[in-house]
Amino acid sequence: MSGRGDNTVRNRDPAPIQITAEQLLRDTKERQSSEVKTPIQKIQNSEELAEWRFLQRRHFEEGIKNQRQHMGNYIKYAKWEEKQDEIERARNIYERALDVDPTAYSVWIKYAEFEVRNRNINHARNVYDRAVTILPRVDQLWYKFAYLQESIGDIISTRTVFERWMQSFPNEQAWLTYIKFEQRCGKLDNVRKLYERMIDQLPEQSSYIKFAKWEERNGNKQACRAVFERATTELHQENVDEDLYLEFAKFEIRCKEIDRARAILKWALENLQGPKDTLTAEYTLFEKQYGTMDNIETILLAKRRDQYEAIVKETPFDYDAWFDYLKMLEQQNRPSEVVEAYERAVSNVPPSKEKRFWRRYIYLWIYYALYVELELEDADRAREVYKKCIQTIPHKSFTFGKIWILYAKLEIRQNNLAKARKILGEAIGRCPKPNLFKFYIALECRLMNMDRCRAIYNKFIEFDPSRCATWIQFAEFEQNLSETERAAAIYELGISQESLDTPELLWKKYIDLENTLEHREKVEELFERLLQLASHSKVFIAYAQFESKWDAEKARAILERGIEEFKLSGENAMRHQLLVCLKSLEESLEDNDERIQKVQKRQARIVHKQRENPETGIKEDYIDYEFPDDAMESMQMQFLKAAEKWKMAAQKKQAEEKQEESEAKRSKVEGEEK
Repeated sequence: MSGRGDNTVRNRDPAPIQITAEQLLRDTKERQSSEVKTPIQKIQNSEELAEWRFLQRRHFEEGIKNQRQHMGNYIKYAKWEEKQDEIERARNIYERALDVDPTAYSVWIKYAEFEVRNRNINHARNVYDRAVTILPRVDQLWYKFAYLQESIGDIISTRTVFERWMQSFPNEQAWLTYIKFEQRCGKLDNVRKLYERMIDQLPEQSSYIKFAKWEERNGNKQACRAVFERATTELHQENVDEDLYLEFAKFEIRCKEIDRARAILKWALENLQGPKDTLTAEYTLFEKQYGTMDNIETILLAKRRDQYEAIVKETPFDYDAWFDYLKMLEQQNRPSEVVEAYERAVSNVPPSKEKRFWRRYIYLWIYYALYVELELEDADRAREVYKKCIQTIPHKSFTFGKIWILYAKLEIRQNNLAKARKILGEAIGRCPKPNLFKFYIALECRLMNMDRCRAIYNKFIEFDPSRCATWIQFAEFEQNLSETERAAAIYELGISQESLDTPELLWKKYIDLENTLEHREKVEELFERLLQLASHSKVFIAYAQFESKWDAEKARAILERGIEEFKLSGENAMRHQLLVCLKSLEESLEDNDERIQKVQKRQARIVHKQRENPETGIKEDYIDYEFPDDAMESMQMQFLKAAEKWKMAAQKKQAEEKQEESEAKRSKVEGEEK
């Protein structure tokens, strides 16, 4: 037990100095030595040198044995042998490396440089010759080979190397290297032939530009212009951008050929595909220096055109952008481009069949047809545009009456009235709309075909019998023809319909007609019928105003009737309007001061009140009216109630007195009996 107790920790409090893992690692790092010095080995004799070389070679051989494909081991080994002046051994190591991987072009280059350092030029040539034979697509080997040949002054061999290189179809830089070599040799004819071969093998824009600039540097302007012209004709349009035309134009400017330069830039702006921002900027600067205001405006329009093209390409359903673009093209007076742009615009049919998405789109067709008819004066093509538009519209979902109307107007302008009638008839049959009926009726009215107008009105009413405007227009049409009986019959049919959108307007027109014809009894009958259908203050006022022309007492009775009716129904606002009208009526009569004062006393007092909105629960202000008549009636009612209350109290008191008398008599009788 004692031994076990000795091993336990008696004091479990934390130590005053805490040692962390970080502190332990830092102390260990500080105690380490900063450098490991390698021992200095001194070689005293040839035997030690041979032994050291043996150990080094064994070390290199083991490295190669462990990593046979690693070319760095071979190169280090060869360089070490080279330092030991063991040329054959170093050459042998390079050959061993190439046997393992003949495609390692860095080994070929190190091998050739090794031979050059040791003045074995022919060996270096042979190495490069072998290298380019095995790896003809590695340009660095050809560069080194040609540089070696040129550095030793062997021009013929250098040219032979370049010719061998060109047979492997190298890139443009290889051709330019060959060309620079011939320039250093002063062989301008060879340079020109090389440029010709280069653009034949590499028909690229940059090749032509370099060829042309070389001809210009040599003072041969005609040849330079010919090269640029060849580039514009021989190169495919997809392989040409704005740089070629900019260089061509700059050359012409340097030659003082301003008109040529302008023609080049304009042609490029009109026909070149792809981005033309730099070209547009250069053309603008060119015209500012050499051109007129008209030319500058043309440039700005071309720039705007490119901007619009980018917008409509990115968002083809942005019809406002199409409108702006088409307007700009029309101002430039380019009919073929305008027609092509219209075709592209109308091909972007809205994907949804909701009419709100078609409202802007349909105007593209309208402007297209009007442009073709009025600007191009091609009526047949305008007909085709309208036909395509009608075929595009989903008539089962909705239609546009204006398209049918414009189509019919086109035929009218072409003196083809029968075709216009056929178009309007088809429109009414497929998709009847009020504007179609109105236009057709107006057309036949101008042609004085009244029977046709009546037939169209009948169709119009069959299409929508609840539309009061149609009944009114039909009746006014007959009224203008002095067919008042027909007009009255139409109004009578109209007001007999069960459902009308604005019946009060139809009744008013009917009453106005009978009033114009001075049919007083008919007007009174209509007012009474209208009051039975709709009891409204306006009807009472109109009725009273009509009667006031003949009988003021009857007008007064009508207003009093309305006031009493609205009093019972609680329509205070309408009751107030009738009282105001009654006051105006009394004031219009002579010697009527007493009645005016009575009516004035009956006028309502405006009162501002509050009420709670049942939907929102918020209190809101409203205007109400208090009438003196109601106050008088309430006072009378209070008096009657008080009288009735007094009567009931008197009757109760009288009954109590009678009861007390009867009880007194009964008690008296009982006392006497006792």
